[in-house]
Amino acid sequence: MSAARFENAIVLKNGNLFLVTDANGAIPLKEKHGFGLYYQDCRVLNGFEIRLSGSPPLIVSSKAPTGTMAELTFTNPRIQGRDGRLIPRQVLAIRSHRLVQDNPPAIRERLLFQNLAGHHAEFTVSLSFRPSFEDIMAVRGFPQHLGNLFAPVWEGGPLYIVYEGKDRLYRGLAIHFDPMPDATDTTNASFNIKLASQETKELRLSQFVTFSSERPDARKPVSEPVDFSRVASDLAHTSETWMGSITRIVSDNAVVDHVLTRALLDLRLLQTKIDDLTFYAAGAPWFVTLFGRDSVIAALQTLAFDSSVAEQTLRLLAKYQGQRYDDWRDEEPGKILHELRTGELARLGLVPHTPYYGTVDATPLFLILLAQHAAWTGTLNLFEELRESVERAIAWIETNQERHGHGYVTYQSRSPAPLANQGWKDSGDAIVHADGSLAVPPIALAEVQGYVYRAKRQIAGLYERVGETMRAGRLKREAEELRTRFNRDFWLPDKGIYALALQGDGTPCSVVSSNPGQALWGGIVSGNKAGRTVDRLMAPDMFSGWGVRTLSERERAYDPLGYHVGTVWPHDNSLIAAGCRRYGFDQAGLDIMTGLFDAARHFNGYRLPELFAGVDRVNHHDPMWYPAANPPQAWAAGAIPYLFEIMLGLIPDGLDHRLRIVRPVLPGFLDELEVRELKVGGAEVELRFRRGPEQAINVDVLRVEGHLDILVEGTFPLSPRHREQVECDCTSGVTRHSPGSPRGLLVWRGAAVRAGGGVRR
Repeated sequence: MSAARFENAIVLKNGNLFLVTDANGAIPLKEKHGFGLYYQDCRVLNGFEIRLSGSPPLIVSSKAPTGTMAELTFTNPRIQGRDGRLIPRQVLAIRSHRLVQDNPPAIRERLLFQNLAGHHAEFTVSLSFRPSFEDIMAVRGFPQHLGNLFAPVWEGGPLYIVYEGKDRLYRGLAIHFDPMPDATDTTNASFNIKLASQETKELRLSQFVTFSSERPDARKPVSEPVDFSRVASDLAHTSETWMGSITRIVSDNAVVDHVLTRALLDLRLLQTKIDDLTFYAAGAPWFVTLFGRDSVIAALQTLAFDSSVAEQTLRLLAKYQGQRYDDWRDEEPGKILHELRTGELARLGLVPHTPYYGTVDATPLFLILLAQHAAWTGTLNLFEELRESVERAIAWIETNQERHGHGYVTYQSRSPAPLANQGWKDSGDAIVHADGSLAVPPIALAEVQGYVYRAKRQIAGLYERVGETMRAGRLKREAEELRTRFNRDFWLPDKGIYALALQGDGTPCSVVSSNPGQALWGGIVSGNKAGRTVDRLMAPDMFSGWGVRTLSERERAYDPLGYHVGTVWPHDNSLIAAGCRRYGFDQAGLDIMTGLFDAARHFNGYRLPELFAGVDRVNHHDPMWYPAANPPQAWAAGAIPYLFEIMLGLIPDGLDHRLRIVRPVLPGFLDELEVRELKVGGAEVELRFRRGPEQAINVDVLRVEGHLDILVEGTFPLSPRHREQVECDCTSGVTRHSPGSPRGLLVWRGAAVRAGGGVRR
């Protein structure tokens, strides 16, 4: 399959059904691409086009605000009318309203044709469909076709298309029209339209997807007409209800609000269910399924906004946790999955994704998410519920660390159909040496050791909470021993940064990469090496101006359009920014946030893609789209809300009914914002952050419901006026401040706050 460009794609999704079209709202019939109508890892349609008297309509505008429905406006090119008269360009107005329904899985579309001319117009509207029923792995290049695609059947007006898979599952598409077509041919339908001046006529079609172990009945009754306004209202209400249930941020910059809203709606769009448990699918179109690493990171990035998805993701991953040794699937006891597929190839066992466990980092990330969930929600219930999974995950980590005698978590696939690399940089050429050669497994990645360090430290804290102090102490000792080894073996003194990885013989991959930035996030970096690491990451050969590149442009393997060897990944940068903030390098974190927000402004609909080119901002005034990037991608969308959390310094300690706000900072494009309905440990709080004198950030607590102590720690002047305001806002609060020092600690006790106020617009 040729590489598909999704830069201006229109993506609609509801549940497991999603539609990806080009910017014209079509699925091109003549070329290979990734556009299509997809359901449960199957591309049902790989072609759909509308024609006016043989010519494609001209797109005027399109919008898909929530991702569950789209409104497209077209006009006509110069066409030959059915009565022989020429219809001049732009005298027809065509409006399309598309909806994606989850139950039943269906695409509903209403087409309105209006004649704006002063005389009548006669023309033909043709709708062409190309069914494919390809497994999504086949769309990406794996050989198929396996089953039997029956001849299309027109019966009583609707078109029925059925595919019988070798997995004994029938996959069907039923297309209903209202009014019925004037003519049909295989998978084409045509309608003769005659419009008086200013007249409007309507055409509706519904595409129902059915998967069944029995062959679908081709004589189904025609569906009842749909009230588009009601369905559209219901879909909009669903999105609004979710947006109203999560933490909200409102700023004094409308563009920033648009970027955040787009990210949150993309995350809502990517919510998918397995076994009635909701998770963030990794991205559309290629990764609308459960991924261990991606789904965990997206849930981590959004814990401050919605902890419920994290909870369900953890339960789902625990359910599919590795049980045995299986080389074909790279499965090991206690290991968290990499990818789960449910298509024909997976059901036949022709691919190992049932699930596939070829990831080295999902297991420690699973533990980190569990600990962070407890910190935000203030409950150990999920930890207690998943205790067996926690024990098995820790056992897998420790077994892996002992496997090669170095004490590091490494990967080396045993599968005959493996992922060559099993960290987040999983392309075949991602892990390289300075001479451009590839690292030899087993490979220990820098950031994975950081994940393991953080996982052991945080899970130790949960064991302490339940009284298992000996277990907690052992995990902490193991974490510190790992930290000592890491800072000895991974450090490259001549480069001022940590190695990308160590290969099996202990040889470091001595290249400058972004991976040590995620090691900062894990907390494994020694304090005396953190500054040099941050400086190296933010040097011009690494920081493009839009973000930190995956690989330095000075390295032999660098390619600004190489998937993992020079591009910029938003999720990677969000973790790096958090790592910079963790070690006190606030300006570096702000620079990364500024670069990503500036990049989002240039992309269609303010949507950050999965990745973009690593070209220099000075020489390229707009960020460059990566040709096959997924829009949307969950952890790219999650980078935006996570950047707010880390820049505002929100550190939850819900188990002690406490929220710490540590060194809050605002980027230069913001002077004020409010955080509303932030939930910590069963309480809810509203906060205002304002830029004050000397660039200090003032924090006002506007409302607290429930028991919550709020500690504001940071570098800010405590003027008499500010102290007076603190006393006014927090009548039972305590303010501590060391005289003569610019550093202060403001403490709000309980819920004694005032209400009111708002962001100035």
